[in-house]
Amino acid sequence: MLQLAQKSDIQTIQILAKTIWNEHYVPFIGQAQVDYMLDLFYAPTAILEQMTAGQQFYLIEADAVQVGFLSISKKEIGEYFIHKFYINGRRKGLGATVFAAILVQYKDIETIHLTVNKHNFKAINFYFKMGFVIEKTAIFDIGNDYVMDDFVMVFRRKS
Repeated sequence: MLQLAQKSDIQTIQILAKTIWNEHYVPFIGQAQVDYMLDLFYAPTAILEQMTAGQQFYLIEADAVQVGFLSISKKEIGEYFIHKFYINGRRKGLGATVFAAILVQYKDIETIHLTVNKHNFKAINFYFKMGFVIEKTAIFDIGNDYVMDDFVMVFRRKS
């Protein structure tokens, strides 16, 4: 279900990103920004750079098919950041299962931060169900006159 990605999986991640982003994000940010962000964040060199900088990528599998991916990095002791969490299509319960697996994999997690587009209601509601809360809003300039208008969300593990 959750497999640590290697450099040899970069093309798979790129293909999954292109499929998921084109199906899901065009209504929020438009095709031009989706294309720009895919080139910026999901070119093979960009994915390799993210891996080298400390993001751990995982492929998500369901019914023996790779259906998504996740990347996470440790910021400091007990604090992590989920950079990417994408699953293609509706797969009841898979997101929650993946999130639970991350909590098991990283036993020292105290807090997890992530950003999510303010208009991505399905993802926001999913994160609420997982125990995240909105910490603040943020606008990130990503160049080429594009911004990411996001909520910054945080999860705190209950002791």
